[in-house]
Amino acid sequence: MSKRVLPLAVTPPACEVTPLVREPLTAQAASELAAVFKALSDPVRLRLLSVIASHTGQEACVCDISDGFDVSQPTISHHLRVLREAGLLTSERRGSWVYYRVEPAALRQLSALLDITLPEAMVR
Repeated sequence: MSKRVLPLAVTPPACEVTPLVREPLTAQAASELAAVFKALSDPVRLRLLSVIASHTGQEACVCDISDGFDVSQPTISHHLRVLREAGLLTSERRGSWVYYRVEPAALRQLSALLDITLPEAMVR
């Protein structure tokens, strides 16, 4: 039985994500975020996300991103699927190629969560 990663819940624009140091995470939020961080914890997946994010239009064909990795194309596809299931990428088939695009809302949510200004008592 395959383990399914829950996608990152995309927060509506009107709702701000509270940084970790201001309000504790709920159990559900922690579980969902842990799945996203788990997807990002692999060096190949982190590099793939970076390659796509830095590509023109934050979109890249799988044929454009496979070079430079010391893993097989099926392994690249597996890693891209993990990132997609985590809600960090979307994909679209165009002819015989699949194009991957960064999901900006997911990156904004992670950024907001980690954008912390430490309280004075914690700065030492």
